[in-house]
Amino acid sequence: MEHDKHFNGEIRRTVEESTPSWGFDESVLARRPNIVMVVLDDVGYSQLGCYGSDIETPALDSLASDGLRYANFHVTPLCSPTRTCLLTGRNHHSVGMGRVAEMTNGFPNTRGIVSRDAANIAELLKPHGYQTLCAGKWHLSTLDSTSPAGPYDHWPLQRGFDRFYGFLAGETNQWSPELVMGNERIEQPPGDDYHLSEDIVDQACKWLRQLVSADPDTPFFLYVAFAAGHSPHHVPREYADKYCGRFDDGWDAARQRVLAKQKETGLLPEHQDLAPRNPGVQVWDDLDSDEKRLAARMQEVFAGFLDHADVQVGRLLDQIDALGKRDDSIVMAMSDNGASAEGGPHGTYDHQRSRNGFGTTVEANLARLEDMGGPLTYNNYPFGWAMAGNTPFKRYKGNTYAGGIRAPLLIRWPDGIAAKGETRRQFYHAVDVVPTLIDLLGMPMPDQVLGVPQMPLHGTSMARTLNDNSAETGKKIQYFETIGQRALWHEGWKAVTFHEQGTSFDDDVWELYHLDEDLAELNNLAEAHPAKLEELIELWWREAERYGVLPLDDLNLRKGVGWWPERKDRWVLYQDAVLPHFFKAGPRVRGLSHRITARIERTSVRDDGVIIADGGRFGGWSVFVRGNRLHYTTNNFGERCRISSPVAIPSGSTTLRIDVVRSGKDEAKARFFIDGRAAGEGLLSPFRHYYFVNEPLDVGRDSQTPVDEQYESPFVFKGRIVDVVIEAFGSEVVDQDALLDELMASQ
Repeated sequence: MEHDKHFNGEIRRTVEESTPSWGFDESVLARRPNIVMVVLDDVGYSQLGCYGSDIETPALDSLASDGLRYANFHVTPLCSPTRTCLLTGRNHHSVGMGRVAEMTNGFPNTRGIVSRDAANIAELLKPHGYQTLCAGKWHLSTLDSTSPAGPYDHWPLQRGFDRFYGFLAGETNQWSPELVMGNERIEQPPGDDYHLSEDIVDQACKWLRQLVSADPDTPFFLYVAFAAGHSPHHVPREYADKYCGRFDDGWDAARQRVLAKQKETGLLPEHQDLAPRNPGVQVWDDLDSDEKRLAARMQEVFAGFLDHADVQVGRLLDQIDALGKRDDSIVMAMSDNGASAEGGPHGTYDHQRSRNGFGTTVEANLARLEDMGGPLTYNNYPFGWAMAGNTPFKRYKGNTYAGGIRAPLLIRWPDGIAAKGETRRQFYHAVDVVPTLIDLLGMPMPDQVLGVPQMPLHGTSMARTLNDNSAETGKKIQYFETIGQRALWHEGWKAVTFHEQGTSFDDDVWELYHLDEDLAELNNLAEAHPAKLEELIELWWREAERYGVLPLDDLNLRKGVGWWPERKDRWVLYQDAVLPHFFKAGPRVRGLSHRITARIERTSVRDDGVIIADGGRFGGWSVFVRGNRLHYTTNNFGERCRISSPVAIPSGSTTLRIDVVRSGKDEAKARFFIDGRAAGEGLLSPFRHYYFVNEPLDVGRDSQTPVDEQYESPFVFKGRIVDVVIEAFGSEVVDQDALLDELMASQ
């Protein structure tokens, strides 16, 4: 018979005649250094101290002083595509991640998952004896594959990682996050001072201690992806207060100060100028006193958020040192895209509101100023600070100008990099990281991984530059595209265009820059060198064909996009059900006439808790039992409306029902029923339609933050929930009494 391929002994008729084998290491690698990747989120080129920032990041700065700082490193304009390039060494469209994982549109370049023919670095390292660990943000699974129904095929444990602790989506509440351990959703650890950045580093450090205790010779790949500095900017208050007054002179002064530091430290040339002010960003001195006070505090909170994350990086580096792994560990730190302008001109105390078309005024933000960064806000800073955070470049995250795609990269490897404190200026991209690691390890690229033939790597190794500052990049070309924004770099030149959503791509105006002489894209050479521009545009189309960028899609039509699915009108849910936010098959009842019917069993009239809740403190709805009464609360981004039944609920088996009929633009009439008998009514106002709530739907609990402040999460239901049936009837305004009577008659 055929035996395990790892067996290299000899089998004869008896054990005395046979030669045993206790397994062997198949790795052909001459050396197996540990690899640590630290990925920051929405952190701009100049938001680390070693890139000129006013924000204190000593742990990350130590990687620059003890290793290398790259001045010309690039990423994609958004998080999921960059992570795809970073982990696979392939261009993101080619493997199905043309934009963030939620934005699928039915074409191969935006499947929202990374195709199996592009194995990631964890999958490549495992056969060579590496333990692979992932802590923090994943964001490489489609929205409809993150529920307990799966499929789990593209969760971390199914994509090469031995352990995972973190969250699957693009963002989460830092104080009350979505948490997944392995393949299971879990509650956050207890404690009043919980913060996600601390938690993921706690887990990573524990894993390393366990590994080194069990087998100190096993190499590890540790991928730590912080949510900092993505919104919400959540941080312990003392970190924000540390920066009080430091940004009172505003973003214009900050840009000048940062640029001076960048020149002083040799990051940028002495002749470097700032890019022009981004469209819409006000001159700081033109703001009134309230606007300045608000903006300064929001930057203090962001600075504290990043400072706090750096402290956690320091803890991780200290743990690596304590385990004796410093010298032979390749530590890399980077950001996934430029600083984000999503906070708008004045920032917001609740980013969810703006996503749903409900902006926040300066006055509303000021009313929440003391809460900024805490659990009662979902805050994001003004885009003037994002402009400063991308100094000296133009534009932001989401754009293919340098402000969106130029990012910090730090590398430290004491055993492999002799240089300390040097700056490298060769052009590289996130897609070049995996080829670099493969080169450093001498790892042969397999033709197949788990039986799946592999596409070639698309990146270029940076290894030649680690110990040779004068080495040529070796890279010739790199395209960029995200949601219609396009650019191409080729041998020191760059063509770039800014696309207005909904306009023809044929009308896009291309610009031309010689980056080797003009890294901030200040001098448009399109008219001076039309032939060169035309050459680069043609190259862009060639690369687009080669790497599956087409068809271009700027999200104007919305047709087929994963988060705008066909609506169901009936759901049957059971106790402990959890449907993640954005889950496209989940109930959507806000703004719709609907009915909620719950069959419950209680042994005591004191059994209370949440029957069903969707969302949390920053938007959603909840049906719960408290004080032996039935309650229904809607939460419109902090504007709550609660209606309650005056009728006591009997113990034992009971059927509870709520009929809701939309009776006006922003209101609905609701009636309660207990075992089919009328049990009160009330008016829900505001009663509006929106999509984004960013917390899951739960049956039997409200897991992250409470929809209604009358209870604390998770407020687990103490009885038994047989089932909850939700029926939706439409968004039109109707005669509520007539429809309610019709619904009653149907029972």
